[in-house]
Amino acid sequence: MRVEHLAGGDQMFLSGIRMDSAATTPLESRCESNGLVNIIEDGPVGRARPPSLLSTDPGEGKRAEAEARESERRHGEMQMEVAHANRVATMGQITASIAHEVNQSIAASVTNAQAALRWLSAEPPNLDEAQQALARIVQSSNRAGQVIHRIWDLVKKAPPHKDWVEINEAIQEAIELTRGEAAKYGASVNMAFEDGLPLIEGDRVQLQQVALNLIVNAVQAMGSLAEGPRELTITTAQADPNGVLVTVKDTGPGLAPASLEQIFAPFYTTKLDGLGMGLSICRSIVEAHGGRLWVTPNAPRGAIFHFTLVTNPVSAS
Repeated sequence: MRVEHLAGGDQMFLSGIRMDSAATTPLESRCESNGLVNIIEDGPVGRARPPSLLSTDPGEGKRAEAEARESERRHGEMQMEVAHANRVATMGQITASIAHEVNQSIAASVTNAQAALRWLSAEPPNLDEAQQALARIVQSSNRAGQVIHRIWDLVKKAPPHKDWVEINEAIQEAIELTRGEAAKYGASVNMAFEDGLPLIEGDRVQLQQVALNLIVNAVQAMGSLAEGPRELTITTAQADPNGVLVTVKDTGPGLAPASLEQIFAPFYTTKLDGLGMGLSICRSIVEAHGGRLWVTPNAPRGAIFHFTLVTNPVSAS
């Protein structure tokens, strides 16, 4: 048996031995890798006898640790890219409806500006009416600005950012973005939000992405119906023992029992032009926030998507 140390290196090279079995385990101290222990056996596996050699290789352990960190970083970047692509695709589906919402606000501003001009050119000028018309212009402009700001938040590429999120407010903003899409398919939107829910520690954009996907899917599913009510109901409630429950219930065609779990699989879709990634990404986001996403049938027809989120003891004001 011979052990050689190469000058300028930490690695040990073994020669002159017959190696029938070996085992390797990392050496760690205070969460840092100090090397590897290599136990080399020159007999058959399972035979009770002392090992032939015990060696450490700090360089190899540090390389393995660096490679693991790099792999984790690349995985996180890939997840972020896929989630961003899904948000952009979802917003693309409702572009026409969003444009309609913005155009309505712009048209209202123009109408009120014309009214203000008429009141100011009157003899004598009616300043009170002109002031009210100008106030309505501010409201319409703010409404259009809020829509554009929400779109920008959803489509911009940014790393995850955790904050304390008031879930009712976050979901309300997602609903506002989809009102035009609901009207396009003749669907009514009902909300039942429980007051005073605890705050959620999480990424606001990602949580809105979940709500947006579920709402758009439900509205478009109901749009395929030839007859019957098209009702979308979104609720929030305290979930025992320590969470918030959000449900998105529709009266669409529903799901086959066999597909209730399958729909969350990547690339599974019932849409001709769908990628099948939306619900898979939604589940990943919810689980990353410590929650769970599942679906149950609605009676007499439709589907109910439920998801839970972990809360913080601090209640929303």
